[in-house]
Amino acid sequence: MKTFKKELKALKKQLSEPHRHKSQARQEGARNGNMSTNTEEETFSFADAMQGVTPLSQDKVEPDKQVELFKKSQQVKGKHLKHSKQLAASFDFSDMYQAALPQEGPMRFCQEGESTHILKQLRRGDYSPEMTLDLHGLTREMAKAELAALIHKARKELIDCVCVMHGFGQGVLKAALPHYLVQHPHVRAFHQAPLEYGGQAALLVLIDIPLQNNKR
Repeated sequence: MKTFKKELKALKKQLSEPHRHKSQARQEGARNGNMSTNTEEETFSFADAMQGVTPLSQDKVEPDKQVELFKKSQQVKGKHLKHSKQLAASFDFSDMYQAALPQEGPMRFCQEGESTHILKQLRRGDYSPEMTLDLHGLTREMAKAELAALIHKARKELIDCVCVMHGFGQGVLKAALPHYLVQHPHVRAFHQAPLEYGGQAALLVLIDIPLQNNKR
């Protein structure tokens, strides 16, 4: 009986051996197949994939010349506009001009054609300055530039009365200021300022503004 069992086991082992070898062979073949596939994929380059493909031509779009010319023209216009504004805000005051101003009493002046009554109004303080320019510490050239800019800005903002501080004593600017103001075509009149606006150290200046709503 024992002998029979041993023979039976040996037979089963013989029968299962070929199936085991076949299974191993299939597994090894599968592994080898994957390795060969991976190797082929690694050696397959981008250049191989692009074979036969026609490359696209590069479009080089040049800037629109009309747009460039328009931008340049706008830049030129901007420069001219800035220059014209600077010219409008400037006035060539002369240091050589000497106006016929009163030698006695408070400093005052009234343009020809203006009523002398406005001098009394300036003296009484009927006009209140909305802008003030302090000339302390400025040179003649600096003072002339600031004075021209003040008058230009006052007319632009429709301000008809401004105050110019020149200081006390017998300073150069105090003596020159009235002669500068007389030269400007948009100065209607000026008078020594009332005490509340500087007294002998300042002048109230009446400006001819563009609109006809100024005080007359």
